[in-house]
Amino acid sequence: MRVYNFSAGPSMLPMEVLQEAQRDFIDYNGSGMSVCEMSHRSKYYDEINNECIALFKELMNIPDNYSVIFVQGGGSTQFEAVPLNLLTGSGKADYVVTGNFAKKAYKEAIKYGDVAVAGSSEDKKFTYIPKDLKIREDIDYLYICQNNTIFGTRFAELPKTSANIVSDISSNILSEKIDVSKYGVLFAGAQKNLAPAGVTIVIARNDLIGEGMSICPTMLKWKTQAENNSLYNTPPCFPIYMAMLTLRYLKKLGGVTEMQKINEYKSGLLYDFIDNSDFFSNGVAKEDRSLMNVPFVTPNADLDAKFIKEASADGLVSLKGHRLVGGMRASIYNAMPVDGVKKLIEFMKKFEIANK
Repeated sequence: MRVYNFSAGPSMLPMEVLQEAQRDFIDYNGSGMSVCEMSHRSKYYDEINNECIALFKELMNIPDNYSVIFVQGGGSTQFEAVPLNLLTGSGKADYVVTGNFAKKAYKEAIKYGDVAVAGSSEDKKFTYIPKDLKIREDIDYLYICQNNTIFGTRFAELPKTSANIVSDISSNILSEKIDVSKYGVLFAGAQKNLAPAGVTIVIARNDLIGEGMSICPTMLKWKTQAENNSLYNTPPCFPIYMAMLTLRYLKKLGGVTEMQKINEYKSGLLYDFIDNSDFFSNGVAKEDRSLMNVPFVTPNADLDAKFIKEASADGLVSLKGHRLVGGMRASIYNAMPVDGVKKLIEFMKKFEIANK
């Protein structure tokens, strides 16, 4: 029996995508091989690679002066790849620390240059997005994490700066419209809105794809993959194939604009219920709430644990909040259907009545 999986990642994928992958798993497109078995130099895989890149460019409306590259190591490897590729001018960068992953990225970056915190919301346990930023004039880039998976916040508007903005969009890629031209670099691990873990997408403006710092390893240089169509070494072929299927599905659905409408509706249903409840609560500043990750709590930790256990028995799984926050967290990525959110709300209603 399929469950509604509210995991923050790896997360659920569209059923249609899983079924197509299942049909083609043993023999992809008449090749007589699984994508897991074929050479990344074969014509079959080359078609997958090129279509996936083309779909990203189409669905995200990526300008011609940007490259889409596929790398390995998850979003966390980009915490080091970003400074190693970009700290080549003033050697300075500013970071907005709005959660655990932005904090980790900052800690990696300080190894390589003059890196400062332009703003932080740690003073209130990352429950808001700081607006009063201290951004230096001569930095090589400003770093943000656009959607904060653990704490349930998001940048509804970008910081005002003339610097190149670098953004981790791992947990909100393709969930809402993004004007790529406003960024220098975007990157995203695939395991939340796209595919199984294994591939990370980097979207970089071409003038920022260079040699990087002299100590930048060959495999962390974006130039290495950009010049080789992401085929410098064996790529994570199956996750890229799965991403291609998900992108096809999204295109058929109506693209990012339509997906954003659905996500706003889903999150609106859940936030409205929580806000009108005197039992459940969400501590995030309303103007900074995520569309993708909704943390919430009951009146006490014992009830939280009871809620998680009973929800799981009812087919609503992976609702336990991150250890840094506790409580519950509903990750309602693109593949989570409206019916899944509605079933969660119905369960919350029953739980509230039974446990007040």
